[in-house]
Amino acid sequence: MRYLVTGGAGFIGSHLVEALVAEDHEVVVLDDLSTGRLDNLAAVRGDVQFLHGDVRDEALVARAVEGTDTVMHLAATVGVRRVVQRPLDALLANVRGAEVVLAQAERSGARALVTSTSEVYGKNPSVPLSETDDLVIGPPSVPRWTYAASKAVVEMIAMGRAREHGAAMVVARLFNTVGPRQTGAYGMVVPRFVRQAIAGEDLTVYGDGRQSRCFCAVEDVVAALLGLVNDARADGGVFNVGSDREVTVRALADTVVARTASRSRIRMVTYEQAFGSGFEEPRRRVPDTRRIRALLGWRPASELEATIDRLIEDHAHASVARSGRRGGCDP
Repeated sequence: MRYLVTGGAGFIGSHLVEALVAEDHEVVVLDDLSTGRLDNLAAVRGDVQFLHGDVRDEALVARAVEGTDTVMHLAATVGVRRVVQRPLDALLANVRGAEVVLAQAERSGARALVTSTSEVYGKNPSVPLSETDDLVIGPPSVPRWTYAASKAVVEMIAMGRAREHGAAMVVARLFNTVGPRQTGAYGMVVPRFVRQAIAGEDLTVYGDGRQSRCFCAVEDVVAALLGLVNDARADGGVFNVGSDREVTVRALADTVVARTASRSRIRMVTYEQAFGSGFEEPRRRVPDTRRIRALLGWRPASELEATIDRLIEDHAHASVARSGRRGGCDP
């Protein structure tokens, strides 16, 4: 089959592309490289067609979709820090990009999967969070909720095309995903902790550290995405994808320090210091994954500690590669 993966040079996208290539599919990658990197596709670069450009470019997207059987729309503005700094860009890029990509997918008759986020649940305090729970998004004056609102609209576009036009579309609502190639540059907590621990720096924990999240290995997320997009029973549905193992951010920091054998200390930083005034952070985010389990029998297979170890190894390899490019690598 022929797949288009938008955002395919990104963290999750590149792992998805590798999985598709491993199954001998033909893959087209469309990415503007704003947060993705060509290095992420190094293992499959000769096996994919890469198009450099913006998903809001209708002519480019039409060319990318032509002849494809399946569209996997992962391209989006990502990372809390990036969203807080440029909320309007996040809103316009996410909504307009989905509008263009999903319109072209429907026009060509391709199946489509679009990735959303647990951020759409906003301030909903339910534990665990179900796909039918209310989306309790905060005020537009708080930049974080601009991102949440944009992804909720993206879901509505996909669901509207499925319901009103009969298009084959499914939404995967991703909770925290972690694994090799993930960068902490845009606010992702696990790679940031790993980098700080290896460098011997203080691990900066925001708030009181008692806020909790569930971290799912990227390979498990990729398996869920492929299962959903290739099962017609998922059409028109929204599915939580994530681990249900809850961990506080402080406990996560302690785990990273232990697994890196680092002498780093834990330093608490207020949200205001990290993101400016008015920042809001949900206390708990735990997914109810019964819907995807019932459909596919899917469950995460990887333990968080093993995934952290892979991130540590990935960071070490990347450091050696950077040293080699500077000519200072001592074997």
